[in-house]
Amino acid sequence: MHLDLPEKRYYSIGELAKAFDVNASLIRFWDKEFDILKPKKNAKGNRMFTPEDVKNLQLIYHLVKERGFTLDGARVHLKEGQKKTMDKYDIIRKLEIIKTNLINLKNEL
Repeated sequence: MHLDLPEKRYYSIGELAKAFDVNASLIRFWDKEFDILKPKKNAKGNRMFTPEDVKNLQLIYHLVKERGFTLDGARVHLKEGQKKTMDKYDIIRKLEIIKTNLINLKNEL
């Protein structure tokens, strides 16, 4: 999944919900369920997600929505091999971008 988010220091939960095409309540739920998400909270109590949190959300989304992991399964998978999982996810994401670019190039021919 490729997200079209601008480079920022913090992202609101609404921005992320729109980018992931999910409800904000799902992101709040994942925030409670997964320890790797550590958004800051402003004076009003609104969650502000860092780019690192966005990467972790992408990984959670990939495991739960795309690969069909249960929440417990995704939690265990992340704890046991977070570095390995992140490396694999980054490779998959880069390959998807390359595939999209190649398809666009083919269509232009």
